Amino acid sequence: MTIQNSTRYAIGRDEVKTFTTEQVRKEFLVDDLMQQDVLVLVYTHYERFMLGSAVPVNKALSLDTIDELKAQHFLDRRELGAINIGGKGTVTVDGETFTLEPKEAIYIGAQTKSVVFDSLDKSNPAKFYLNSAPAHHKFPTKKVGLTDANVLELGSKETCNERTIYQLLVNGVIETCQLQMGLTCLKPGSVWNTMPAHQHDRRNEVYFYFELDAAHSVSHFMGEPTQTRNLWVHNEQAVISPPWSIHSGAGTSNYSFIWGMAGENLAYDDMDVYAPTELR
Repeated sequence: MTIQNSTRYAIGRDEVKTFTTEQVRKEFLVDDLMQQDVLVLVYTHYERFMLGSAVPVNKALSLDTIDELKAQHFLDRRELGAINIGGKGTVTVDGETFTLEPKEAIYIGAQTKSVVFDSLDKSNPAKFYLNSAPAHHKFPTKKVGLTDANVLELGSKETCNERTIYQLLVNGVIETCQLQMGLTCLKPGSVWNTMPAHQHDRRNEVYFYFELDAAHSVSHFMGEPTQTRNLWVHNEQAVISPPWSIHSGAGTSNYSFIWGMAGENLAYDDMDVYAPTELR
């Protein structure tokens, strides 16, 4: 099986003030996800958070360990969340098979030995987006669908940020050590994914953008509130957001995105908010 893995080291906020566009994109943009028949993994030094993808088309893909983990199995000391954004697929966890429809999620706890991803229709393959974080306790594997999620309706047409938030792998829906995941779907006519902008000084966050037409893109805003930078992001690309960075974005059309977090606590609303008039 083909595994493509890379490492992103932690970058300080003072360093980023001097970065060119190319440097910002190199350190924070992940633009090579969702490759067919390849397990893509990116190991970051922000909370030891990992992101990746698995798109099984001609063969099933096994979540094998990588050298960076120094572990016999990938999940010996980690937990994993996966959300399917493609066709119907399966995730087999230590011999037990779970079927995931589009936008359904699965949480897999630490000490799991085997995880295998597959598609039920090779002409419409599953596309699994993956997040993983270190774990100190084994919680049970659990599938979470949209009907199981905690659903929030936020924003308005007047502020162009009318959106539905599905809290899938979060405290109150399932038990996790530190990983949280969910997805946000913007309604037609809305483009702002989060406003006012915010940051989490106690955890990192990664945004994965999808359901974005090829003719459109999203300007993802990051950096300190008074030292902002932006990245133009296309469909099925991700942005790594350090704890010191804000995150917000506006697209040239509506879109969806998956957010994943890990850090000191499990309080979803633990964030520092900055009004639009405070940003520079």
